[in-house]
Amino acid sequence: MREHTKVISIGNVKIGGGNPVAIQSMTNTKTEDVNATVGQILELEHAGCEIIRVAVPTMEAAEALTDIKKEIHIPLVADIHFDYKLAIAAIEHGADKIRINPGNIGSAERVKAVVDAAKKKDIPIRVGVNSGSLEKEIVQKYGKVTAEGLVESALDKVHMIEDMGYDKLVISIKSSDVLMCIKAHELIAKQTEYPLHVGITESGSVFQGSIKSAVGLGTILYQGIGDTIRVSLTGAPIEEVRAAKLILKTLGLKKGGVSVVSCPTCGRTQIDLISLAGKVEKLVEDIELDIKVAVMGCVVNGPGEAREADLGIAGGKGEGLLLKKGEVIKKVPEEKLLDALKEELEKLI
Repeated sequence: MREHTKVISIGNVKIGGGNPVAIQSMTNTKTEDVNATVGQILELEHAGCEIIRVAVPTMEAAEALTDIKKEIHIPLVADIHFDYKLAIAAIEHGADKIRINPGNIGSAERVKAVVDAAKKKDIPIRVGVNSGSLEKEIVQKYGKVTAEGLVESALDKVHMIEDMGYDKLVISIKSSDVLMCIKAHELIAKQTEYPLHVGITESGSVFQGSIKSAVGLGTILYQGIGDTIRVSLTGAPIEEVRAAKLILKTLGLKKGGVSVVSCPTCGRTQIDLISLAGKVEKLVEDIELDIKVAVMGCVVNGPGEAREADLGIAGGKGEGLLLKKGEVIKKVPEEKLLDALKEELEKLI
């Protein structure tokens, strides 16, 4: 489990051994475009990303890592497929960690060349296995892609690298099948002490992917499994970070940042609650206060439901109540509710 995993340093971020679960995302810019890539990474840093991964499909991308690293403040992971020379070049150009699947790097000699380069720079290797890239022999052994097959494939690769004299490893076993992914992590957590990077791969759009990831990651993390996470979404990377932060906060694994609770609306609602709740979420997204803000639609249940919140607003007919620790502070017109809440937040800040 998390407290018992090996501690691995990725740049200045330590994972495993009970360290906080780190949020990771991946850029969708062309890595060769240094300005675009740096701009996106800085935006992700601001949103709460703690480790960033970039694709390295060309030698130009590998060489760009040197300039990218000069401008960012979080560890940089290079994602390599197929060409071992790109992995070595990424290491030489400052990658804080590399992600490889030894199965598609090629011969043992090529894998060893990458391992030797990582050992020389003392950086970790993330050994990744996806359900879509499982070896034919393992698929045939189990009859199909299974959680057991994913675990066997990952551990085979780990043992290969260990036999090459290196053990600064992070393991990743991902599947787009949520239940398979959960089972695979439950199995591997009992068989290794290496830190685990957890994610539901190819989970879909921001809507579908966030829900699948919340179910999968939530179930895995709740069991004390997982040291870094990525919410993989078909969308802007910043949405991955926002979803990851909320998953960790919901599980009590991350502190700080305003938590917004809002009611689902009903026939009693007489204000534009949906719009108001969205504006409140936008208002507080960059505020690091560890507080709860309630946005309620009516004065019937609103004050009671907001009692556990630090601040709250409860709508009436064209007006609403501003609450603090469950007590009514004042009544304000609907169009002034957001401003009244903002004023109270600024006092706390």
